[in-house]
Amino acid sequence: MALDKFFRRRRPQVNPVAETETPDLWGKCPQCKENVYLRDLAAGAYVCPSCGLHHRLGASRRAEVLCDSPLEQWSGRVHPVDALKFHDTESYPERLKRAQLKTGRPDAILTGRGSIEGVDVVVAIMDFEFSGGSMGSVVGEEIARAAERAAQMGLPLVLVAASGGARMQESALSLMQMAKTTIALEALSARGLPYISVLTDPTTGGVTASFATIADVIVAEPGALIGFAGPRVIQQTIRQSLPEGFQRAEFLLEHGMVDMIVDRRQQRSDLAKLLRLLMHQPVPVAQAQAASSQAASTQVAP
Repeated sequence: MALDKFFRRRRPQVNPVAETETPDLWGKCPQCKENVYLRDLAAGAYVCPSCGLHHRLGASRRAEVLCDSPLEQWSGRVHPVDALKFHDTESYPERLKRAQLKTGRPDAILTGRGSIEGVDVVVAIMDFEFSGGSMGSVVGEEIARAAERAAQMGLPLVLVAASGGARMQESALSLMQMAKTTIALEALSARGLPYISVLTDPTTGGVTASFATIADVIVAEPGALIGFAGPRVIQQTIRQSLPEGFQRAEFLLEHGMVDMIVDRRQQRSDLAKLLRLLMHQPVPVAQAQAASSQAASTQVAP
């Protein structure tokens, strides 16, 4: 197979909730094919009201859904370089420029300080819209910096993973980020600070094999594809049929790889509860009363 054919890709399908799309009133769910009013979709955390499909989100929209208010952004000062002078059908700088224009950020990561239902937290969000969320030197550096800074400030870290894995254009430099980020996260552990990872569709490759799956609590979104190699690659390698739903969040929960599956519409509330529990913080009185009222209303009468 010629090298240019190997790197040639099919034109991707249009994401109805892509950040750079011209705003429209209606979109079509790619799973159930139902027309969805985009304002309703946004109000429901970009989860299809008909079938529950969790649409993929860019980093900025993810931050809006997850956090109480805009982040105090830390990332954006480190830029990728073409250390290997990589060239396939086009040069690596050309690919980077196109991804940067599409997303408005230098690489596939957004980090900063924010809050989740009043809990101060450091957030790191991978951006799948930037070159498939691939992990290069900048992604590794920004995550390492976020972890180290969270440890210095005494704050927990919440990381949202969305990635196709290591960035091949950076070769071994990309693979080194697996060790780099893992070591940086030890600073949180040493201070007894929680680290929660949220695995979204898709989370694969070296990201799954490193920082995404070594958290204190591993949360997954419903239906998310999570694994190292893709199902088709594994099936072709072992020449055996794989179980139905293999590498989906529900299958991984059943087999102990993730701790819980949380609907995106409940993530802010559930993550805040986890953070307070792990940080030994009291639950606000209003929330405790609301939870008590909800529990009372669901009791079965004798």
